[in-house]
Amino acid sequence: MNVPLLDVNAQNLPLEAELTAAFTKVLRSGQFIMGPEVDALEKECAAMVHASHGIGCSSGTDAILLALMALGIGPGDEVLVPTFTFFATAGCVSRTGATPVFVDACPVCFNIDVSKAAAKITPKTKAIIPVHLFGQSADMDAVMALANAHNLFVIEDGAQAIGALYKGRPVGSIGHFGTYSFFPSKNLGGFGDGGLLVTSDDALAERARLLRTHGSKPKYYHKAVGGNFRLDPLQAALLRVKLAHYSEYTTRRQANAAHYSSALAQLPGVVPADPAHCKCAASQDAWLADSGARIVLPVPYAHNSHIWNQFTLRIIGQGQRDAFKNHLTSLGIGCEIYYPVTMDQQECFAYTPDAARADCATAHRLASEVISIPIFPELSAAQRDAVIAAVASFLAA
Repeated sequence: MNVPLLDVNAQNLPLEAELTAAFTKVLRSGQFIMGPEVDALEKECAAMVHASHGIGCSSGTDAILLALMALGIGPGDEVLVPTFTFFATAGCVSRTGATPVFVDACPVCFNIDVSKAAAKITPKTKAIIPVHLFGQSADMDAVMALANAHNLFVIEDGAQAIGALYKGRPVGSIGHFGTYSFFPSKNLGGFGDGGLLVTSDDALAERARLLRTHGSKPKYYHKAVGGNFRLDPLQAALLRVKLAHYSEYTTRRQANAAHYSSALAQLPGVVPADPAHCKCAASQDAWLADSGARIVLPVPYAHNSHIWNQFTLRIIGQGQRDAFKNHLTSLGIGCEIYYPVTMDQQECFAYTPDAARADCATAHRLASEVISIPIFPELSAAQRDAVIAAVASFLAA
């Protein structure tokens, strides 16, 4: 059985009548830039994540860039970012003229290792961007404690995690800004690029809204140099249709993850990640050896509500991840490597100081081990079983 990594039509086509009605409403309104659909989506999403302000953006990437601009981050500044993440996080820092400083990852949750972030703070450090990778929150208590101790701004990159919770609080509402992506592969996926910036700081919200439209207020009178970061009302209208179903999508993803975790753990050589070994590399290596792990399952921390944008395995052993990927592909099982090259290893960041790229060994290891398997909400029981059978046949070979 062929199982795609993601099937957007399985989610979108059942909503065709609602989506068509939303499109027709925007078409007949003649309002194609900003307007009531954007306003409504901003309010609905902000309410969902417990933020005072939602600011629709042209993409999740532009939401990060807008947050950095609103905070005045620029040349001469440094920003702490995880090295194991998608490019946009670090790329936006570089686009402001600031320097991204790369921080190692936790091997359990894959998120930024805050203890190592502390060691990279200098007098130039102005902000930290934790990424809630794959749908699970970073350690926000530790992030906020570090930020408060060093007077840093916090921008939560929740591109993959809208609706995820940290100790009961929605991610994105804890720092100064939170950012989300509506890219089609995200849990709340749109029909092209789109994103959202949230904050509960009135002054920051006003600044971000100003910069979103070329720094113009009123029209043609520019108080600052901003950009064109607006969300289209057509995207907003279509996203509002899907937002009404979002809790159901999340419940289905969580059910798929629970099924995988239970069934795969029964296979020889498959073990759940152990949070007791999340910080110490030597302890992690000893645990892997003692457990005989060939595949390590992702786990949600008890204090987090994981929304499973990805279900990411670690395949242990030199060359084993690539062999596993080839095996799944040969059986028609969709899979993807997020992410094969860490940010500190990217050619475009070679200009950063050596200290900004040092001490990222855990992230380098993860980049050689991780692979994600299908987890989308519409995954059928038969498709899940096909994925599990494929994993079993790899271990038995």
